[in-house]
Amino acid sequence: MNMLAFSRAPLSIEIVYDLVCPWCFIGTRRLARALRRRPEIGMNLQWRPFLLNPDMPRGGMARSDYVVRKFGAEDRARRLFSSIADIGRGEGIQFRFDRIRRAPSSVDAHRLVRLAADMGRADVVADALFTAYFTDGLDIGNMEVLVAIGRQCGLAPAETRPFLMSDEATELVHADNLRAHRLGINGAPCFIVGRRHAIAGAQEPEVLECLLNVAALDLADG
Repeated sequence: MNMLAFSRAPLSIEIVYDLVCPWCFIGTRRLARALRRRPEIGMNLQWRPFLLNPDMPRGGMARSDYVVRKFGAEDRARRLFSSIADIGRGEGIQFRFDRIRRAPSSVDAHRLVRLAADMGRADVVADALFTAYFTDGLDIGNMEVLVAIGRQCGLAPAETRPFLMSDEATELVHADNLRAHRLGINGAPCFIVGRRHAIAGAQEPEVLECLLNVAALDLADG
């Protein structure tokens, strides 16, 4: 008998992430694989922004300038990106770092995910944003790009554009980022399961599944 079936309440999973983080793309794909293996566990996913570049100008900056500032040299960055691309292929991700021309602020993209969450579309929109940036090389700091991605995921432009043009939810993005730091999280991705268990990094699905099992048993014992 599967004791996890005794848990009736949904299991809370907080995904602490940034949309410009390749490891977050890999990590969320691996989490999705782990979740598909445990369909009997009810899940409640919450996307929590973490800003890897909190000082990034809202309009972003040239990718070449960002790479030099972040990694010191383009050759070093290319070696790292090549390694990430190899790992990504195992998750069905086609990283195309060569297509990225602009390093964006991710604040507005996070706001779009928050808007999508109100419509039950956060998971779809987050994955579409990751793909747009890392595979298509699109500027996910650009409002028209965000509106188009939202439309592809079922969000009405008549609602999305005014939302993005306003400052609505901007403070909430920064508040979630601050909360993560106060919890001792200093990088992304990080997954908080059942509000008691946390694991950092783009872990293998088997590791994430073990964490799900432990948290679900805790919830069942309640």
